[in-house]
Amino acid sequence: MRRVVVTGVGVVSPVGIGPREFWKSLCEGISGVGAITRFDASSYPVRIAAEVKGFDPLQYLEKKDLKKMDLFIQYGLAAGLMSAEDARLQVTPENSHRIGVLVGAGIGGLWAIEEQHKILMSRGPSRISPHFIPSLITNLAAGQISIRLGAKGPNSCVATACATGTHAIGDSFKIIQRGAADVMIAGGCESAITPLALAGFSAMRALSARNDDPPMASRPFDAQRDGFVMGEGAGILILEELNHALSRGVPIYAEVSGYGMSGDAYHITATPPGGEGAVRCMRSALEDAGVGPEEVDYINAHGTSTGYNDLAETQAIKAVFGDHAYRLPVSSIKSMIGHLLGAAGAVEAAATALTIKDGILPPTINYEFPDPGCDLDYVPNRARKAEVRYALSNSFGFGGTNASLILKRFEG
Repeated sequence: MRRVVVTGVGVVSPVGIGPREFWKSLCEGISGVGAITRFDASSYPVRIAAEVKGFDPLQYLEKKDLKKMDLFIQYGLAAGLMSAEDARLQVTPENSHRIGVLVGAGIGGLWAIEEQHKILMSRGPSRISPHFIPSLITNLAAGQISIRLGAKGPNSCVATACATGTHAIGDSFKIIQRGAADVMIAGGCESAITPLALAGFSAMRALSARNDDPPMASRPFDAQRDGFVMGEGAGILILEELNHALSRGVPIYAEVSGYGMSGDAYHITATPPGGEGAVRCMRSALEDAGVGPEEVDYINAHGTSTGYNDLAETQAIKAVFGDHAYRLPVSSIKSMIGHLLGAAGAVEAAATALTIKDGILPPTINYEFPDPGCDLDYVPNRARKAEVRYALSNSFGFGGTNASLILKRFEG
């Protein structure tokens, strides 16, 4: 079986742009949640989000190309170029057909849709931009990265809500494993902090309404959690066949060793009792990796800060890991970056790879009031040094679509 390793990381996040700034902020427990600045949210019941700050798209593309790409594509392209640079990846005519791109988004170009709809209503159909459709469809993040880098291998996109980024990385892992590519540029991107999306998620009552104290709003597993916080950004990993990476002499963050998928077949937003779908998903990832539950040293949780999701994930972890669950650190970086929707799993996989590389567990901040139903070690409030050989990263999406990855410390 071909082995697959992570050789590059690119991140655009609410707590930092680039993997180093992102990771430093996570380890320091910095929150990226604040009042919404992108538009006037004063009339909304929820007025907070985790926005990306200080992003300059002109560092990654020319001014004339801005109108051709919704912000989610800009984030994805930036993270893709970062990851390729980090991995010292050179795409040439000789290797281009063996390098692929699989980058997804859960929602896609809502900014473009909302802006162009206003133009349609006020100025008529003749004023719609010819770039409108290519700027909003989800596969254009992968398309733009492929075009920019010249990667001619497998090119695809997944759109599985909050599990998108994890599915993209897991599917890419399998593409390399079966020999269809040597390198995959994989992950997710999202920018859905828009008036319509905020109104929609608010109507679902899925969001935290802690408007007076934004940094404390996202509090996974805490008894006073009241919903998730919308975030945005992108996470892209360079996955590479082991011998290909060794031949290039590049540093390796971690090895991808297992991937699990499952469906709840239960409800469009609610989790089944006991997190039954998550249980099967995690067990599938462990089986794929050939790893026993007691060998896992850390879980990067889906941990959304919603009442039912956090409880169901905790119950699922107990079902899979038994007594070991109480010795197993579990943390949610959504406490700091909010929920990045289609980008969440990829950014969290990046954090998991950095956890393994540096031996630091990022904290679950804002953990103040224990919930009797959520009684595991959630690495509360402060990062912790720990040796991590195997780590699990979970993502669970609307519609009952689940994904789990097993990452491993590279040992030659």
